Amino acid sequence: MPVVCLFHTNVLVMLVKLSLVPGCCNAGVVNFRPLIPGGGMAALIQSRILKFGVFEADLEAGELRKSGMRLKLAAQSFQVLQLLLEHPQEIVTREDLRRRIWPSDTFVDYDLALRKAVTRLREVLGDSVESPRFIETIPRRGYRFIASLNTNGEVPALAEGATDRASLEPGRLHPGARIGVVVGLGAAVALLALLGLAVAKFKGRESAASAGPQIRSLAVLPLQNLSGDQAQEYFSDGMTDALITDLAQFAAVRVISRTSSMQYKQTKKSLPEIARELKVDGIVEGTVQRSGEHVRITAQLIHGPADKHIWANSYERDTHDVFGLERDLTQEIAHQIQARLTTPNQTAVAHPRPVNLKALEAYLQGNYHLKKGFMGVRDQELRTAGDYFQQAADAAPDFVLAYVGLAEAHNVLFWPSSEDFGIMKGAAEKAVALDPASSEAWTEVGYTKWNDWDWARAEETFRKAIALSPNNAEAHEGLGELLDATGRLEEGWKEFEVAQELDPHFNHLSDPLYRRGDYDRAIDLRRTLEDRSGDAVQHYSLSQYYALKGMYKEWVRELGESLILMGFLESASRVRQAFSTSGYLGARRQEAREMERWFESNQDYSPCVLAEIYTAVGDKDRAFYWLGHGIDHHRLAMNDDLNWFKVVPELALLRSDPRFNDMLRRAGLPP
Repeated sequence: MPVVCLFHTNVLVMLVKLSLVPGCCNAGVVNFRPLIPGGGMAALIQSRILKFGVFEADLEAGELRKSGMRLKLAAQSFQVLQLLLEHPQEIVTREDLRRRIWPSDTFVDYDLALRKAVTRLREVLGDSVESPRFIETIPRRGYRFIASLNTNGEVPALAEGATDRASLEPGRLHPGARIGVVVGLGAAVALLALLGLAVAKFKGRESAASAGPQIRSLAVLPLQNLSGDQAQEYFSDGMTDALITDLAQFAAVRVISRTSSMQYKQTKKSLPEIARELKVDGIVEGTVQRSGEHVRITAQLIHGPADKHIWANSYERDTHDVFGLERDLTQEIAHQIQARLTTPNQTAVAHPRPVNLKALEAYLQGNYHLKKGFMGVRDQELRTAGDYFQQAADAAPDFVLAYVGLAEAHNVLFWPSSEDFGIMKGAAEKAVALDPASSEAWTEVGYTKWNDWDWARAEETFRKAIALSPNNAEAHEGLGELLDATGRLEEGWKEFEVAQELDPHFNHLSDPLYRRGDYDRAIDLRRTLEDRSGDAVQHYSLSQYYALKGMYKEWVRELGESLILMGFLESASRVRQAFSTSGYLGARRQEAREMERWFESNQDYSPCVLAEIYTAVGDKDRAFYWLGHGIDHHRLAMNDDLNWFKVVPELALLRSDPRFNDMLRRAGLPP
């Protein structure tokens, strides 16, 4: 208490002394304005004043005042205001502001600095993002000053050559100074009162700080590439992936999957809109700036619904330690989020080893082609991705992510060869051996067990991946698919729902709905949500759903589109011709002949689809032939319906035949 009292006394003495300095106080604001030697204050010059509401901006002096009271505003915030005032009712782009405020050779995160400047400006003006009175945000473009503006005001000026002699007479106070004394003393008393309350309210303020916005769900928007080179997009995308992957390990927060977050790359939607669409509280956005062998990542955490800034920071490292940089960023974001959780998650994230630049470049290129390969007829992109991942693994044999990518690239091929399963299995096992705590590595091992029809181990492995990272949408979907394959549809559906919640912009539910007989909802989702399986599979799946609904015209249309996208133009023509001359059953028989021809020429292998077709046309013997053939060679049919032959609706007519239970036994599935 004596220390506090002494501090109070010193503050009071300081304020009184300041109030006795001529000209130091103006309307109660302490102004450390220097005296000019030789007599008097410098005469104020005429200045243009821009007025809006109760505010006025002095563009010459660089001051913002409210009802005559000068407000504290940083230089960059005032420069933002000035540029907006100079172009009222017009959009001032982010690039315009950057050129005006930050020199071209400044190594700074412009977006972050600009957001801070605008946020502070809004705080001073008492403005809001949701209901702006002065500054309107134009999503992803810039800002606009929207209030009425009066440019005719002027600052009063002294007559030319006049001096304020009264302020210089010994023992005499200028009238303004006398007012300053009174105001200064009043301010001191107010300050003492505030300080007297400070100790009593200290704990209360701490409690209030911890009661900030609750962040229980999070989306990471694609990090913006500031390198000035579009060819570096693969680098910023790779950093986005890594950040999402690491944040997903924190079980206390729901983290949106990368596939949904990437939909907002270069979007013009506002943050509150994005938060609403993804149903998240928090949004992380930032930039990547690469210069030679150095990289800087800047990120900020925002309460999305209110577009309220919570935290921001920048990290800079050598490129070979970029994953270490990203991991530090992850830990800091997690710390900020956990400070706002009632039950913080204590998951520890290991620090990654540095990786050489050759391996890093190859990995990021592989990651870029892998994501492209999820769309369209994808095998060319996926094999390119696999080549890059192999280069990364060769350059850095202990680089875990390279093996994870290599396994995934060979797992999702549309037309796998006899060698692909072995490559996938070896890469997945190597990844787990290098990093037993990698959820992504265990997910790939789960798929190898799945494709090896080791059902029990596959389930165990997917569950391990989920335990390591509850936000791993791919692991949840993999477990759901496995549970469906073994006939546990109710358990499987719960996993699909979790995957959809974590990855809301992509379709995780159509095939599960189809297997449960809900064809209308399956069709609706196929048409409204994007699908990782590619356009060819998208059209083929729709053809399946329409066939089961008896909508045969729609079936042949979608089937034809699928065959064309797969490169089978002549097959598409023959199936359509058969439909026009022989109807649905004739077209199905022609479809079967086309697929058998592809098998003989090593172009495709889809034994379960052939079994489904022969079941539809009433040829059970041929259906069982192809089903048995697939069971004997199931590793070659990784993207066929074969894994789900126990539950697919098209084979329902076979299940009463004793031969079907024999097929289940041969596949290691329960009856």
